[in-house]
Amino acid sequence: MAEHDLRTLVGEIYGCLFKAYGPQHWWPADEPFEVMFGAVLTQSTAWTNVEKAIDRLESAGALDPAMLRRLSLDEIAGLVRSSGYYHVKARKLKALVEWLGGYQDDLSRLRKRDMAELRCELLGVYGVGEETADSILLYALDKPAFVIDAYTRRIIDRIGVAVEPRTYGGYQALFAHNLPADVTLFNEYHALFVQHGKEACRKTSRCAQCCLLEICRFGQSLLKSGQPRKAVEES
Repeated sequence: MAEHDLRTLVGEIYGCLFKAYGPQHWWPADEPFEVMFGAVLTQSTAWTNVEKAIDRLESAGALDPAMLRRLSLDEIAGLVRSSGYYHVKARKLKALVEWLGGYQDDLSRLRKRDMAELRCELLGVYGVGEETADSILLYALDKPAFVIDAYTRRIIDRIGVAVEPRTYGGYQALFAHNLPADVTLFNEYHALFVQHGKEACRKTSRCAQCCLLEICRFGQSLLKSGQPRKAVEES
């Protein structure tokens, strides 16, 4: 697909999603350190489980990196038990706050850093992968990093966009190359993907109620196969 056509399509997807769901006011956390810790804790679990862990950390005064550095791994694990894999996540949180300590927990210093260099640093922290790093950059540090998650991949694949290579970086490049590097836009677009993935483009899709049905190769193929709309919804 030509670059111009991709840019048009990426814009059309956003427009359809925004019209259907409106502004999302995302990330679902209150302040930057909560976002950072939440980005680690949400790995392989639902946000509802993360909220319980965040509440326990807050009650213990441990949403503060300096306080978290003073706690033992066992103490942290006890506080984040609800998030699953809590011993591993305790190690990940400890590694993250040790890294933050190198900047005296000063987010203004981090925000002044070049995004590419900062991302490389984050990826060198134990337990921080690409999605987690970009979530921290976008939602905690106001850097224009487009977050790619399972919802984004599923929606883009079903629409029929040929992403090459089919890697995290390949999907991220689709948006980075076809949208202005705008923090607010990237924030909203990712949040809309999450909402659509929950509402319509589930593993078991609900194509009949999909706001992207007219431009979705997957949904259109089901309709053309002769299935009634109810069957398409349940396919």
